[in-house]
Amino acid sequence: MLITGYDADELVAGESLLARPGFWSNYLPVMCSAGGCTEQPVPEWFGDDGADDDALSDVLFDPEHWPVFRVPAETGPGAVVIHRNLDGDCSTDYLLTHRATSHVQHIASRDVDFRGTGLTWPEMVRIADNPRSGVEGVQDTAVRLLLLLPLLTDPDVPEEASARLTSALTVIGAPQDTASHTAEHFLAHLTRRPLHDPTWGSPLTGAAG
Repeated sequence: MLITGYDADELVAGESLLARPGFWSNYLPVMCSAGGCTEQPVPEWFGDDGADDDALSDVLFDPEHWPVFRVPAETGPGAVVIHRNLDGDCSTDYLLTHRATSHVQHIASRDVDFRGTGLTWPEMVRIADNPRSGVEGVQDTAVRLLLLLPLLTDPDVPEEASARLTSALTVIGAPQDTASHTAEHFLAHLTRRPLHDPTWGSPLTGAAG
C-alpha cells in the first residue's frame, strides 16, 4: 500500500478488522484518554468484553503492521485513518484524500492528546454519507461515521447528532439499551474540547473533487 510519507512495507489494509470483536472498544475510547471524561468507556459499551479488547489490541498496535482504514468519497475529499505504530509510541493519523490528485492532507493526529484541525459535524457527515463504490475501502455509512468521529471538533452539533450516532453504534454491535448513553458521552466530550485555531479554516475548504 502506497501513501505519501509512510513506509509501504508497514502499511496494511485494516478494513477486515472492523467487524472483529474488540475493534471498537480499542478505537473509540482513546478519545477520552486525555482526561475530562466523568466516566471511562469500557468494552461492554460496544458489545465486547475484556478478552476481545486485549486480543484485538495486539493486532491493532503491532509495530510491524500499521492498519490503514480507507474512507473513499464519491465527490469531495475522502479520508484515511492510519495506526502509526512506532515501537513504544503508537498514535493515529487522520488524512484527507482528493480523488482528482494523489495529494493527501494530514489534518490531525491522536496519541494521548488530539492535535490538528478536525472536522465540523456537517463536514464529517458529508464524508460518511458519500461512499465511493467500486474501490477498496469502507462503504457502510455507519462505520464510516464512527471512524471519523475522533475528528469532531464542533461545539454546536445539531439535535439529530445523538440519534445518528446512537444508530451507528447499534450497527457495530453496541447494546441497544446503552447505545444512546454511549453516544451522548462521546458527543459531550468531543464538543467540550478546545477548538482549533479559527485562522486555519476548514480542511475541506477548496478541496478538489
